[in-house]
Amino acid sequence: MLENNLGNGSDSENEDGSVFSQTEHNIVAAYLIVAGIISALSNIVVLGIFVKYKELRTPTNAVIINLAVTDVGVSSIGYPMSAASDLHGSWKFGYAGCQIYAGLNIFFGMASIGLLTVVAVDRYLTICRPHTGRSMSANSYIAMILGAWLNGLFWALMPISGWAGYAPDPTGATCTINWRENDGSFVSYTMTVIAINFMVPLAVMLYCYYHVTRSMKCHTARSCAEYVHGDWSDQVDVTKMSVIMILMFLVAWSPYSVVCLWASFGDPKKIPPSMAIMAPLFAKSSTFYNPCIYVLANKKFRRAMFAMFKCQTHQAMPVTNTLPMDIPQK
Repeated sequence: MLENNLGNGSDSENEDGSVFSQTEHNIVAAYLIVAGIISALSNIVVLGIFVKYKELRTPTNAVIINLAVTDVGVSSIGYPMSAASDLHGSWKFGYAGCQIYAGLNIFFGMASIGLLTVVAVDRYLTICRPHTGRSMSANSYIAMILGAWLNGLFWALMPISGWAGYAPDPTGATCTINWRENDGSFVSYTMTVIAINFMVPLAVMLYCYYHVTRSMKCHTARSCAEYVHGDWSDQVDVTKMSVIMILMFLVAWSPYSVVCLWASFGDPKKIPPSMAIMAPLFAKSSTFYNPCIYVLANKKFRRAMFAMFKCQTHQAMPVTNTLPMDIPQK
């Protein structure tokens, strides 16, 4: 059935041609090449920092490590295949390549959303429920991280198994959920994914950061006697970083959600071609701005990066012991 779906999509592209000119395809390819290189290198640097400084590899920081892994996955697989197809003017990796490409992008994308939700929960426990936060074991973090990966895997496999499907988009140079055929299977899949992987994480993030904001104001006013004091400036630092990551998550994934909703309840043929290509590009953009957020919004992470580039030893590294995201363990 999936082969027929892809075949129908391919026939449509062969008859109508790509909605973009080759010049426009080349512009998109240039963007993908540059963004892919920046994303891959910056996330490799992030992973390198954690490899070099063992004291940074804590349960809490494992969430950031896994986020970097998802970003490397997209930048090393998704970007090159898209760029090559744009330079070619159409999808050039066949049916199997389409399934692999689209499936991996959904897998890494959904896993990334799940991990960002874990970050929000971590901030909530650290700031609002410090006693609970300190009691969290490494196994607790492993379970949450594994849950994010398994959730991504489940939703990536569903279209391959027959719930909705993957096919080239109207540009003909990339593969995604086949939203051009907005049948019952596509609508049910899309609505479920948006509910579970967009609305629920967003609600959790808003709840967590609402209470985090209240707790931070309470601490500033020195009216919370029960709060266990630590390096408060570090906690504020990483919380601001987390909030920026969530806001950028909304920027990245909202256009894609709008396209899917439009295709579900409207006429997919009326979706502007520019929006059809910009939506997945926005979704991929998180792979290269996350490392920038780590560096710009987290001074200890920034110092660790500078120390690594200067080839300083562990003793000379201007980071006291751990990144501010670390929770004291019993």
